[in-house]
Amino acid sequence: MSESQSVKVARSAGVVSAAIASSRVTGLVREMVMAQAFGAGFIYDAFLLGFRIPNLTRNLFAEGALSSAFVPVFSAYLQQRDEKEAARLSNLVGTAIIVIVGLFCLLGMIFSPQLVWLMAPGYAQVPGKFALAVKMTRIMFPFLLLVALAAQAMGVLNSCNRFGVPAMASTFFNIGSIVVGLFLGFYLGPRLHITPIEGMAYGVVIGGAIQLAWQVPSLRRFGFHFRFAFDWRHPGLAKIFNLMIPAIIGNAAVQVNVMVNTNFASRLLDPVRGADGPVSWLGYAFRFMQLPLGLFGVSFASAILPSLSRSAAADNLEEFRKTLAHSVGAVLVMTIPSAVGLILLGRPIIGAIFQGGHFDVYDTEQTALALSFYAIGLAGYATLKLVNPAFYALSDARTPMWISMLSIAINFAAAEYLISSEHMGIAGLALATSLVALTGCFVSFAAIRKHLRHIEGRYLLSRVLRVSAASLVMAAPVWIINQYIGRHFGFSRAADLLSLALCLPIGVVSFGVAARWLRLEEIEMALASLRASAKKRLLPARYNPQR
Repeated sequence: MSESQSVKVARSAGVVSAAIASSRVTGLVREMVMAQAFGAGFIYDAFLLGFRIPNLTRNLFAEGALSSAFVPVFSAYLQQRDEKEAARLSNLVGTAIIVIVGLFCLLGMIFSPQLVWLMAPGYAQVPGKFALAVKMTRIMFPFLLLVALAAQAMGVLNSCNRFGVPAMASTFFNIGSIVVGLFLGFYLGPRLHITPIEGMAYGVVIGGAIQLAWQVPSLRRFGFHFRFAFDWRHPGLAKIFNLMIPAIIGNAAVQVNVMVNTNFASRLLDPVRGADGPVSWLGYAFRFMQLPLGLFGVSFASAILPSLSRSAAADNLEEFRKTLAHSVGAVLVMTIPSAVGLILLGRPIIGAIFQGGHFDVYDTEQTALALSFYAIGLAGYATLKLVNPAFYALSDARTPMWISMLSIAINFAAAEYLISSEHMGIAGLALATSLVALTGCFVSFAAIRKHLRHIEGRYLLSRVLRVSAASLVMAAPVWIINQYIGRHFGFSRAADLLSLALCLPIGVVSFGVAARWLRLEEIEMALASLRASAKKRLLPARYNPQR
């Protein structure tokens, strides 16, 4: 990859990373509000399942298969044809989403009881919990259609080399869902005869509408104005559908794994809380892990997919290979120390952010336990975010499909063994998820290497060894300080804040010194890209195909 191409990808990733940081922070604020208001138990378990069902189908259709199939085809239309034909393809895809996903939402609302039973049969054992989960699912299912349209808008803008606006859309979802949900649930609730948790559910739907609306002005600036268009035989639409079918099957495997783990969690009996808690603890922990995953995995994936698609369309495999390898190297340099930090500081992080109100010390301990085991697979998660789109850019949707199908067997076997034989409970479920991510990462690398003949293996191994050494240098003082504070000050929120105030800067400095000594230039590249993104406007001008 040329230096200019490397800088361009890093700068684009920096723009997305800055926007995703805003999204993840506001997402944590949303989770803090939920934790303080509802804790980790009966009510939040039901809400989380009601949100998870349309969210799973969102990952399946919208941000998973649709994005992976749409961006390569749409990018090729922009590069090889005129803007008018690209706009028509965009309208055809938007119309298909409204028809197909809209019908799916209607069916989902009708069959919500069956979906809840499939996901969490254990809820039926707690009076009122199953019925509340069904109500939450029916309220939030339309969120799927809104976020599918938002994902298509993001694909259009990313293909036009604009990343900040679509990446910021989730921030507006978080803010909108919090503000509207609190207003409906706690202020207007008594007048509208809805409970606070129902108000938060309606807030999710309205937040999805805000997420879509935020991107519309940018689409118009690029000359994309939505019009209903029907042509089911259009070659571009047909190609997207052909790529989507194996992509849906592949993404379905990921969603099956989530369903399996939710099913296991709903039937777990915690020695202190019984049936209330495990689903919420896993949900809070995985939500927190979305911060580094989004900052480093999703941001680079969004930035390199259009570039990979253009390289594949031009049959420039050398540039394709180097773009992918150097992006994976940068992501590994960021996610490995992040994982170590989450494992060491999970307890004070969760305590400082969530503890209080209905979220007590025991909830903190269990959520931190799940987070530490999720963190083991962080580098695998993030790497898959980059490698899977590379297959789609090469018009190979079958390989990630088969790898994902393999993950179902691995996840089920690992989850069943870890929570029953080893009595690990929620830690076993989190560890099973991490094992799936790491296994999928290794298998995907072997497969993409076969596609490209080689993939800068020595360079990537060097990055892993160096960043692991730097992470160990960081881990030593962080572990010592955190243990000392825990022994002498207990596990209050004040102690958690003190631990973070000391450990975070010391950890960052020690890692930075070690990284510089070990010549990890990706750190400087990432910092430079973030500085560049801070200077770059997020609102786009009109599309320029030469940009």
